Amino acid sequence: MALFGTDGVRGLANRELTAELALELAVSAAHILGEVGAFEGHRPKAIIGQDSRASGEFLEAATIAGLASAGVDVYRVGILPTPAIAHLVAETGADLGVMISASHNPMPDNGIKFFAKGGGKLDDALEAKIEARLHEKWERPTGDAVGRVVIDESAAERYIYHLLSSLSANLTGIKVVVDCANGASSRVAPKTYERAGAEVIAISASPNGININDGCGSTHLENLKAKVVEVGADLGIAHDGDADRCLAVDAQGNEVDGDFIMAILASDLHARGELSNKTVVGTVMSNLGFIKAMTALGIKVETTAVGDRYVLEKMLADGHILGGEQSGHIIMRNHANTGDGLLTALHLMQAMKNSGKSLAELAAVMLRFPQVLINVKDVKKDSLPTSKKITDAISAKSAALGDRGRILVRASGTEALVRVMVEAESTTEAEQIANELASLVRSELS
Repeated sequence: MALFGTDGVRGLANRELTAELALELAVSAAHILGEVGAFEGHRPKAIIGQDSRASGEFLEAATIAGLASAGVDVYRVGILPTPAIAHLVAETGADLGVMISASHNPMPDNGIKFFAKGGGKLDDALEAKIEARLHEKWERPTGDAVGRVVIDESAAERYIYHLLSSLSANLTGIKVVVDCANGASSRVAPKTYERAGAEVIAISASPNGININDGCGSTHLENLKAKVVEVGADLGIAHDGDADRCLAVDAQGNEVDGDFIMAILASDLHARGELSNKTVVGTVMSNLGFIKAMTALGIKVETTAVGDRYVLEKMLADGHILGGEQSGHIIMRNHANTGDGLLTALHLMQAMKNSGKSLAELAAVMLRFPQVLINVKDVKKDSLPTSKKITDAISAKSAALGDRGRILVRASGTEALVRVMVEAESTTEAEQIANELASLVRSELS
């Protein structure tokens, strides 16, 4: 089983993801990047950050030890969002970036994500090389050839400046509640939105190492919805543990997911003639309502496999500037090279300010098709492509739906399960088809 998933290496901290593994991954990454010419004969430099998990402390220490022992100078930026690390790598010209985070996963998990020079994620081929070279014998540098470790105290302010410089409007008059998931955005998100001019009420912004994603953030919107209605805010913003996601809530407490946010941003850019190629990039999980809404506006939707890395690859290959996922990973390539929840939130509020419309009015650009998602766990997911019975059933039900809905059955890239997703004009129809296909998957792949 591959060590790297769709978004770095993740696992239960101190069981699956150990200090020893973190150190070895760091050493191997340094060696591989050096061999492919990433360091270009100079003394290499890395940026490292983490979210607020307690386990991030020892995993960061181990990763730093691995990099420094391999001759890489390491700049510690502390608890910051994942997109901040990507930005800082690009801004400083660093050769490598490392983020210690498991994003929206529960606190006991953690992960390690690598960024290449320029701030982009490592491609699959490089990750495979890093994994293949773990535990190899190597000649260790000594003396002044070992890496040094520096604390970068100005990193957070430089990231905030980057975010604010992307705006063309002041957000005065907008009242926002932000749920920081007790994670990486707890310090910078409220400060950024306030400096942009908004009135900010922050919740779940007191991380203690244990409470990240605990009943809060982008995977638990209940508290945010209630707070928005209670204080009469114009909107609510929810980030996940590492703040590369942004979900929203309108003034009535209704969820505005990543598809709605992309639709709002795409229609705004398109109306101003700034949407390159008149195209937005989504994934195979993008809601059919989003696709239909964009088509009606004359905007083409390109789709990729699930994972913002694949969205970015498509954007870079074809010159598109906007893409993302229903989960709230939105990439605005004019301003960043990875999904950035804070950047997304700022531009969503800017769209409200410039248009004079409420979030609910802006979200009316699309009508969401009812979507049912069933995770069929503990099955032989690798056998999915070869099951003719499942393939035939999907084809038959897709033909019956026609353009009234959509079916997607795929193996998870990170877990031992198969995801069955069905969209239809009615929830009842979507549930019926999804349950039938899930039962078939369970019986055929168990």
